[in-house]
Amino acid sequence: MSSSEIDFKKFATYSKPGPRYTSYPTAVEFSENYTLQSYLSDLQADSSPLSIYVHLPFCRSACYFCGCNVIYTSKEENKTLYLKYLEKELNLLKDALDTTKPVHQLHFGGGTPTFFNATELEQLITLLHRTFPNFSKDAEIACEIDPRFFNPQQMQVLKNGGFNRLSFGIQDFDENVQKAIHRIQPFELVHDCIEMARDYGISSVNFDLIYGLPFQTLETFKRTLKSALKLDPDRFAIFNYAHVPWIKKTMRKIDETTLPTPEEKLRILEWNIQFLQESGYQAIGMDHFAKPNDELFLSIKKGELKRNFQGYSTKGGTQTIGVGLTSIGEGRDYYAQNFKTIKEYESALDCNQLPFQKGIKLNADDILRKTVIMQLMSNFKLDFKAIESQFQIHFKEYFKDALSELESLQDVGLITINAEGIEVGKTGALMIRNIAMPFDVYSKRFAHQKVFSKTI
Repeated sequence: MSSSEIDFKKFATYSKPGPRYTSYPTAVEFSENYTLQSYLSDLQADSSPLSIYVHLPFCRSACYFCGCNVIYTSKEENKTLYLKYLEKELNLLKDALDTTKPVHQLHFGGGTPTFFNATELEQLITLLHRTFPNFSKDAEIACEIDPRFFNPQQMQVLKNGGFNRLSFGIQDFDENVQKAIHRIQPFELVHDCIEMARDYGISSVNFDLIYGLPFQTLETFKRTLKSALKLDPDRFAIFNYAHVPWIKKTMRKIDETTLPTPEEKLRILEWNIQFLQESGYQAIGMDHFAKPNDELFLSIKKGELKRNFQGYSTKGGTQTIGVGLTSIGEGRDYYAQNFKTIKEYESALDCNQLPFQKGIKLNADDILRKTVIMQLMSNFKLDFKAIESQFQIHFKEYFKDALSELESLQDVGLITINAEGIEVGKTGALMIRNIAMPFDVYSKRFAHQKVFSKTI
């Protein structure tokens, strides 16, 4: 996808609030109507291999751009106590499902996973391997890294634990931007962390960058991306900053007058695409770039890329088990989320119950629409016959309202709809959330509410 093939002016006219579709139905549809008993039944019924997500929620201080579920603390005892409760949860999971199924994926997210010291990380990894003993040989085992909290002792523990992918939170190297978002981490610090990871044989390194932050301009972001490229990551995830201060109070500390204009953000995005492609990376999905030999890129060429709560993945067909505060699990026909407050999380485990709070049981229509939306989000095309064969429907009749809504996007060349399916164009790929939304029966009731960030 060359930037010269993208109509950025056309792209800019379609910005509106919409989901990122890391799930369908989205998390705003989760409710307590889906009960713990239903969740326990669904955990047992799914025979799929496992993907495990562990949420480590603690951070020492707030990064003002962050939209994650975080607890700010400087107390070591809070982490020690949390590990004890994770052990309780893992013991309950042993009884709730077949934990001997093969594990294809493990991900530590946060918060700041590396805010936990080497001894604490080792304790957690031991607990996980004791609970889930059958990691597949090609399992993707990943950890989010804050370079400000990362040392050789932690790296050794991760290496011993089989971790093979590290995702470094960079955001921006510009000093003014770092001050405005309350996250100071010089290039030299990140450089040393990457060198350490490579020295320990980590084969896949990902960088997370954000455009749309305060004081960013095209020129400042050019410097950031060029500096990041010197460190030779295997993947980039370059996200559009979602400013939602009505949801995240820490974002209110950002002076909105310092945010770049939509026009400036588009210039940044256009340059990102051109520069990274000229530098040997291929665009994947809405916001990812990877080297041509990376498995993400190989998956999209085969039409096998998947999307979940961790973003784009090659590990489809798994049952995701969410472990820890606010974690979300996913099966073929359900989503389940743990409690979001530490008090409720601990209280449930003290009562010898999984810390499940809410979720949703998918009906047949949900499963069908989830398949359609995730196919579009991941692979930017849709085969009508494949969907018809899988779900025994006539696609154009079943989705006539959605297809009618998409006609305006076809008229301006963003997508092509023919007898065989839907093909998303170069500009349309950047607007894939907009293209998926007509298939979402839930989103329209939120059209005039502040629930989702803007699609562009």
